[in-house]
Parts: sequence; structure tokens; C-alpha cells
Amino acid sequence: MKTITDFPDDPKYTIKAVAAQTGIRPVTLRAWERRHEVLTPHRSDNRYRLYSDRDVAILRWLKKRIDEGVSISNAITELRSMTRNGVWPEAVPAMPTIERVRPETPPEVYAEQLYKALIKHDEARSGEIVKEVLAGYDIMTVCTQIFGPALVEIGEAWYRGDIRITTEHFASSYLRGKLLTLLQSYPSRRGAPHLLIGGAPTEQHEIGALMMAVLLRSEGYRVEYLGPDIPLDDLVDYARFEKPNMIILSASMESAALEMRRMQEKVNRLRPTPLFGYGGSAFNFKPELRKQIAGIFLGETLEQAVEKVGELLSHSRKVTSRSPVAETA
Repeated sequence: MKTITDFPDDPKYTIKAVAAQTGIRPVTLRAWERRHEVLTPHRSDNRYRLYSDRDVAILRWLKKRIDEGVSISNAITELRSMTRNGVWPEAVPAMPTIERVRPETPPEVYAEQLYKALIKHDEARSGEIVKEVLAGYDIMTVCTQIFGPALVEIGEAWYRGDIRITTEHFASSYLRGKLLTLLQSYPSRRGAPHLLIGGAPTEQHEIGALMMAVLLRSEGYRVEYLGPDIPLDDLVDYARFEKPNMIILSASMESAALEMRRMQEKVNRLRPTPLFGYGGSAFNFKPELRKQIAGIFLGETLEQAVEKVGELLSHSRKVTSRSPVAETA
């Protein structure tokens, strides 16, 4: 029987791949690293965590002990006690998993099918497509490679005059409803890092922020989605009482992006002070806007933003836990 130390230690797996192999949610894994320093993953050139086969074996062993009723802190103490004496536990065999059946239809074809169904106002066909993609693809793929491109194509069709504004509104409202249902289908964990997400003042397009909320709640965070066009003073007053770990705003238009210029200043008055991050297509079309907004630009894609939020919250809570005078949320 192999022991954990028999596995190679070269980094190669992303945190999502590790989650799939171990059944440990990314947010839980980050918490273990932060609170217990159970692993120190390698960082790739783009700062993504990379884990080795040995890391995966350690995590499988820890999860087995937890499933047997041992707390994570005691399981880690047990592991460290063994390894200090030069003894490594036997590796836990990988359990057979039910693989997600990946559809033969690629995401871009589903995006085109969804576009055609929506511009026909065909709710029945749209529902069939949504059901298929949610059964066959992970939520990140659904949002970024199917829902997103379908909406972009609808927006471009309206701009060209190929469809009416009523059709554009129907499609946006339909997918907004599906995303809200998805958001509510994930549990809101009270002990997880707390995030407030919404649209900047005057921002009327909310799909990007809503997708971000869905993706982050699927990662295990406690996410409150507040909708579009949020007045900054009202948001800060709410945050004063709720004490979130992070506030995230999105803007698709330059005018909405510029409304955020004083947000960091307002956030700095809160105690404890949450992180402030922002993103949206306005900052992709006009990158120079990033220099005008104090705060943290989260990246040009949803994938980058989700990873960035995980890194920021992990680092922030680690620093806070080491400061004897810091306030905690």
C-alpha cells in the first residue's frame, strides 16, 4: 500500500481540479491553508495556486479523518505528529466518482442555440437548453461560454437593428431569472467570508454582477447580491452594520465606472475596513479607467475575478488573524 510520501511533489493541479478530486470545496481548502497552514501550494506565473499529487493525497487523508468524526485541527495535529517521527500515513484510495456527462454539443453551439431560442421568445426551448447545459457543464462554463456569449450576440443584433428592444429585454430578463434561481439554489453559509455585490451608481446592466454573485456563492462564500444602480452612500451605510469582508461593484459604461471614484475613500471610513474590488466591461474597453478608480481591479474575465477574490480574502484574513489589535468581521 502506498504511503502519502510515495506520491510526487511537483505542482500541477489547480484548486478546482483538487476540489474535484477530493470533494473539498475551494473556499474550505483556502480556509484550511489560512487557519492551519496545512499546505503551501506553489504559485504559477499568473499567481494561481498549483497542487501536487502529494498535496491531493494529504487532503484525501484529512477528509477521511474528518468523515470519521475527527476535527480538522485534530486531524492536522495527528498528521504532523506522525510526520515529525518520520511516519507517513497510508494513502486513501481515490473513491470512484460519478463523472459529469459532458454533452457532445460544445458550449459555443449551445450559446448559438440559446440565442436563436431567445430571439424567438421561445421559453420552452430556452428552458430545455438551460437544463441541458446545467446538467452537462460546470457553472463557470455555463456563465462564461454559453449565457454570456448568447447575450452578447443578442446585444449586437439589437444594435444592428435585427431585433427589437423588446426582444433584448425579454432575453435579458429570462436569463436574469435563471441566474437568480441559481444564486438561491446555493446555500448562504453564515461562517464564510461575506461579500456584497452589485452595480455601480447609474449602472443598469446587471448580468455581469449577477454572474459574479452566482459564481462566488457556488465557491462557498456568503454572497449578497444587491442589484444594479446602487447609491454609494446607501451601500456604505449598509456595510457599516453588516461588516462584509469585501464589496464588489461592476460597471459596463464609463459614466457608471466614474461614479466609483470616491468609493474607496468611503470604504476606508468603515471599521473593520472591507476590501473594495471592481470590474466590468467598461474597464476592459477603456483600461485607463482603472487608474481613476481607487480599489482593486479584479480582472478582465469572470474566471480571473473569482480567483482574485479568493486570493484577496485568503491574504486579508491571514493578515487579520496575525494582528493582535485588528478588528475582525
